[in-house]
Amino acid sequence: MSLYNAHPKDGVAWVTGASSGIGYAIALKLCAEGYTVVATARSGEKLEQLANDVTSANLSGKVIPRPGDVTDSTQMANIVTDIADNLGGLALAILNAGVYIPVNADNLQISDFEKTFAVNLTGVVNGLVPVVDAMKNQAKGQIALVSSVTGYGGLPTSAAYGATKAAVINMAESLKFDLDDMNIRIQIINPGFVRTAATDQNEFEMPSIVSAEEAAGRIAQGLKRNHFEITFPKRFTYVLKFINLMPYRIYFALVGRTKKAK
Repeated sequence: MSLYNAHPKDGVAWVTGASSGIGYAIALKLCAEGYTVVATARSGEKLEQLANDVTSANLSGKVIPRPGDVTDSTQMANIVTDIADNLGGLALAILNAGVYIPVNADNLQISDFEKTFAVNLTGVVNGLVPVVDAMKNQAKGQIALVSSVTGYGGLPTSAAYGATKAAVINMAESLKFDLDDMNIRIQIINPGFVRTAATDQNEFEMPSIVSAEEAAGRIAQGLKRNHFEITFPKRFTYVLKFINLMPYRIYFALVGRTKKAK
């Protein structure tokens, strides 16, 4: 029997980090497909703007703002409980919230690592645990964790960010064995460079960068397919996969060429 694929008629979609970037774009895309999207981010004002944008665009779905901080496990559990008990159940969860803090070895700060780990790793776990509990009770569900190609191997300024994304990839791989048996599809989303406020901070070349809207379209397509990994654009991400198979002396030489001062 094939694993479950979410459909708008089965329940709502929950998107974290929905106030900007990929999260905002994927929320719009899911609404265009007819989903009711529970949108979570810290800024209630930005979530209200998202809901208004969906209404203004006459999309078939709608947004229900549910502000919250992914680093607060109680808030995340309460949102999932509300979805399960009052909003018709949870068909799809896209755990997308994340921060990118550039890290340079000449100015290492413990706080940069702590904040990055709290949002990008513990924040994912805070959403994932109640989501799995809710979907287990439904005997079906679909989960997508947003990671990054920085999880494949070390890239300039990504010592904190890349470490969390590598952990998220490993976590999804490990959980898949059990979740398959529970009819809960788990997928990992590994975009290449996406033009957002976060990537605007990068001081190195970003090959094949795509817009947040294009990224949302690729993600929406991938959610309908059976592949564990959703990665794009493949002309870049597959090259990076291959480079990470190289001996370190070749890997560091190739990646080091992309680093340049503004």
